[in-house]
Amino acid sequence: MVDIKISAFEHLNKKEKYELAYKSINSLLKDEPDVVANMANTAALLKQVFNFFWVGFYFNKGNELVLGPFQGPIACTRIAFNKGVCGKAASTKKTVVVPNVNQFPNHISCNEKSKSEIVVPFIKENKTIFVLDVDSEFEDHFDQTDQQYLEMTIQLFT
Repeated sequence: MVDIKISAFEHLNKKEKYELAYKSINSLLKDEPDVVANMANTAALLKQVFNFFWVGFYFNKGNELVLGPFQGPIACTRIAFNKGVCGKAASTKKTVVVPNVNQFPNHISCNEKSKSEIVVPFIKENKTIFVLDVDSEFEDHFDQTDQQYLEMTIQLFT
């Protein structure tokens, strides 16, 4: 069992929080082979540390994204590869950052409080295996720092 003190994050800036979160997630994942347990702990840590509106994972099941472990309000259960931010990230195999979800074509509104979003796909053998989806209730919330560290974090699942 890894003991992570969320209070240790309180006075850090964004980059410092991500650095400590990355190390903490790495510690959580290194001795646990179960991907669902690892996703659950990763979502919980990111939600607690950054106070994101929603953090979760969607698995690729037959070229459709199916809800996995998450933290936050009730979410969409299934997302087609050609729909929404998650579908775009899954189909293009690239991180998608959306400053204002209301201006994103084909956006799927699982909760009207979500205002911006970042989705990071996990690619293996040129196939999207799952995506990490993070929502904020603030517009223009995500930047290059979020993208860099969330992309690093998702690589811990290899």
